[in-house]
Amino acid sequence: MTQVFSKLSAALLLFSCFLLAGADAAALAAEEKHGREATLHYHFRPIVTLRTSLVGASAEDRVRRSLLRIESLTPSQMAQPIERTPFTVDGKRGISLHIGQTVLFNVLEGDLDPEERISLEEAAQRAAQELAVALEAAAAQGRPRVLLTGIGLACLATAVAMTLFWLIGRARTVLVVRLEHFIDAHSTSNRVRWARHGWLLVQRVTQLVMGFLWLTVAYLWLTFVLARFPLTEPLGDRLTEFLFGLLDTLGTGLVHAMPALTTALIILFLTKAFNEALGNFFRAAKEGRVQVPGLHPETVTATHRIVSILVWGLGIAIAYPFIPMSDSDAFKGLSVMFGFMLTLGSAGIVNQLMSGLVLVYSRALSVGDFVDLGETVGVVSEVGALSTKIINMRNEEVTIPNAVLVSSPIKNYSRLAGARGTLVSTKVTIGYDTPWRQVHAMLIAAAQQTPGLRTTPSPFVYQRSLADWYVEYELFAHMDKPLERVPVLSALHANIQDQFNTYGVQIMSPHFVVQPSGNVVVPPENWRPAPAAPDTPHSES
Repeated sequence: MTQVFSKLSAALLLFSCFLLAGADAAALAAEEKHGREATLHYHFRPIVTLRTSLVGASAEDRVRRSLLRIESLTPSQMAQPIERTPFTVDGKRGISLHIGQTVLFNVLEGDLDPEERISLEEAAQRAAQELAVALEAAAAQGRPRVLLTGIGLACLATAVAMTLFWLIGRARTVLVVRLEHFIDAHSTSNRVRWARHGWLLVQRVTQLVMGFLWLTVAYLWLTFVLARFPLTEPLGDRLTEFLFGLLDTLGTGLVHAMPALTTALIILFLTKAFNEALGNFFRAAKEGRVQVPGLHPETVTATHRIVSILVWGLGIAIAYPFIPMSDSDAFKGLSVMFGFMLTLGSAGIVNQLMSGLVLVYSRALSVGDFVDLGETVGVVSEVGALSTKIINMRNEEVTIPNAVLVSSPIKNYSRLAGARGTLVSTKVTIGYDTPWRQVHAMLIAAAQQTPGLRTTPSPFVYQRSLADWYVEYELFAHMDKPLERVPVLSALHANIQDQFNTYGVQIMSPHFVVQPSGNVVVPPENWRPAPAAPDTPHSES
């Protein structure tokens, strides 16, 4: 009787399999070629991947129907073993997985992955094992002991995580406060002075480190809690695999990148050492300890910058291929972007840079020179790569693009002055009836009495022209502060007037309407009126 019942059950099971497996052979072949694969998941666990259609149902439909059958199982059915029954439909072999009389899903030959190279029986056995583990987890999840144990461990992990969060926050606060107090206590020290300017950066780095620690604790807490419950254990396993996989990838990548990275660091170190040696050479040339033909003190700084840029550019170009991920699409995209930006914005910048080099290497002006640029007269405060800054007489800073300076004449009053100071001059016109020796003496006396003008070298006077009605005299003197040119000249003019008024000499140049009856000359006895001194070779010249 038992054998008859077993045979009857097997016959009913095969009949149901035939009902599920009966399909048009042409439609089945078409679906096998063009159907989309779908994976059956139960409680976050992958059970089997279906790749072909059955009875007109696509792989997605088969997965959806199989999941409905599995979820409708009773607790008693979940405890039963999963049986496998082979069948054949139109020459296509398949294996049905069922519990008792309930067919869960079928595995066909068309569902096999050609790359795995496993048999239909092995695929069905693996699917049965995965499903059994999933059903066991679902059954274990309903047990009070398992649930209470998981909740207790989760609460303990939560308490540990909250404690770690508090400790990390406390450590950050203590570290930041102590570091700030240390910087305040040593604010005058050169070693920590940079930290005051970079304090915001220090805070951001601290926040980044603490955020990484918080994220690590949260990740570990989530992984531990999910692994404590049978249903979510696969999620915890995936997070653990991801973490260890990431660490393995980073570690392996770091190990593989160490030779190339070491080579790049060595190249950059040698570049830095060579650039420092060049810096010592140019420093010696600027101080005059080294003489190089064609290298002037005014051009040493610019030449040093150009050579440094070339050296670092060559070093970076050599080290670039050894940098990890230098051949990646991200680096290539950045290179294209920077090249595009440089192409668009380099026209005006290159023009200004070339003009700046012309100014430097022509030695037309340098910092501290007193210059006349047409509408701007003042002292050069900065000669930059793109522009030059001038401080004028009104103590205003004027910025002039280098391209404008190159195309304009530059009068440099300080270039030839040397240690004697900047040369200034003023002119007066005096009639022929005043002895020239007296005019010279009065002008020199006025210069010597003017604050801001140097007495050494001594002021001197030239007779610039013998005009129709007067003689033109020009007084020259040296001064140390070119920016005070205007007030010094004003004081000099006042002293000249005082000198001429003191000795009764008329500054106004005479223009005669009618020629005087007598000759307008100075008799020899009046050639040396005060304050003129006796003739000297210098005064006769």
